[in-house]
Amino acid sequence: MKILVVDDEKLIREVIKEYLLLEGYEVDEASDGVEAVDKAKIEDYDLIIMDIMMPNKDGYQACKEIKQGSNVPFIMLSARGEEYDKLIGFDLGIDDYVTKPFSPKELVARVKAILKRTNNEDDLLKFEGLVIDDRAHDVYVNDKKINLTPKEYDLLKYLMANKNIALSREQLLTNIWGYDFYGDDRTIDTHVKTLRNNLGEYRKFIVTVRGMGYKFEYRD
Repeated sequence: MKILVVDDEKLIREVIKEYLLLEGYEVDEASDGVEAVDKAKIEDYDLIIMDIMMPNKDGYQACKEIKQGSNVPFIMLSARGEEYDKLIGFDLGIDDYVTKPFSPKELVARVKAILKRTNNEDDLLKFEGLVIDDRAHDVYVNDKKINLTPKEYDLLKYLMANKNIALSREQLLTNIWGYDFYGDDRTIDTHVKTLRNNLGEYRKFIVTVRGMGYKFEYRD
């Protein structure tokens, strides 16, 4: 698997690259957002690790441009770690967020977790005309493919995989956004609202559990 590491600090790139190479990954480097966008146009990466604060083109803008033509997962690096920054990133479809300084071993663990999830070979999840093809990372409503953000996709898949089980907002935050994401109920509620809108008639499957969270309700 091939990973692109993007950071304007050469030392950080070298440290990340060294740890990734030890795990058997192929690694490319870019020193700013412009170079990252150019490389992503000609290479198919399995994951991109990108710093936010960079000259010429910052990580958010580079991610947005790359996402226009690719579903490649992203891990963003930030020296600030403010919740506002995280929410911007998640809205762009970023998969994970790591605050500097960080443990290279922890970063590698997150890389493995994301790649395992995105390369899952589970069978199709199908409920009436609502279908998730996890191998292709596609969702269909009555045979028409719909466009979901990565987090909307993960939320739908997690709800479907746990059908008829009431899931708290805390459980959803922990399992989809990560154990160290300090979001609140609004994060889940906002994503559920947009997900329901995208599902059309199948919004009926996502049921609100009053005072707790949500569940995917389906009876054969």
